[in-house]
Amino acid sequence: MALKQISSNKCFGGLQKVFEHDSVELNCKMKFAVYLPPKAESGKCPALYWLSGLTCTEQNFISKSGYHQAASEHGLVVIAPDTSPRGCNIKGEDDSWDFGTGAGFYVDATEDPWKTNYRMYSYITEELPQLINANFPVDPQRMSIFGHSMGGHGALIYYFKKMSQFLKSVSAFAPICNPVLCPWGKKAFGGYLGPDQSKWKAYDATFLVKSYQGSQLDILIDQGKDDQFLLDGQLLPDNFIAASTEKKIPVVFRLQEGYDHSYYFIATFIADHIRHHAKYLNA
Repeated sequence: MALKQISSNKCFGGLQKVFEHDSVELNCKMKFAVYLPPKAESGKCPALYWLSGLTCTEQNFISKSGYHQAASEHGLVVIAPDTSPRGCNIKGEDDSWDFGTGAGFYVDATEDPWKTNYRMYSYITEELPQLINANFPVDPQRMSIFGHSMGGHGALIYYFKKMSQFLKSVSAFAPICNPVLCPWGKKAFGGYLGPDQSKWKAYDATFLVKSYQGSQLDILIDQGKDDQFLLDGQLLPDNFIAASTEKKIPVVFRLQEGYDHSYYFIATFIADHIRHHAKYLNA
């Protein structure tokens, strides 16, 4: 599959690149960012996938989070995809910021007119890793995932649903933990998956953790205490923690005093998350 390089910038001895390709799953052109640390010049490195939140593109994380120094030091290739298909010309896809463009919610849509293009679950779990493994110096046996808000939701569900067998670790910033019960989730799941709420639960971390049977976990979640979306009932971390506790699955949940939902919050704690993943990826 042909990749078109859009940009390349040296950063902390490595290269921050952006590529474009024709996606089979999403039936459109997609961009993704990839950081190649200095170690990638001499051998294969672990791959750490970042999933962004509502309204974001591949640019937000690479330009705002300040992750490059830690990724360079720990020798991690970091991949940051877009958050939805783009330019599909579906009626209504640009009508609101929390549904459609920039708001793919990391599910495979089953409803018209979304099901042809809005297949972010399959894109992130299958097409993109295959593309990365074939074109970059990564070790496919050493992969981890993390994300923010909608992307934190994506990271958690991918870990529980499909990828725990070969993902080494997972973490999240202010994840949407129980989308079946929050306004964002109800809107997205209703539109992409239809009215049958049993289908929704298959993409809800709080329900997925209840049935998790895999290996021992070490989940790191940071949440700003002054996050307006926490206060508005969009994130519902308490529900996820309660379900994890019931299953005796340890979660390091850090409620960070004074922090909000922004990239200032992410930038403050990003090095902790990189270290969390490097501990497993470089073991």
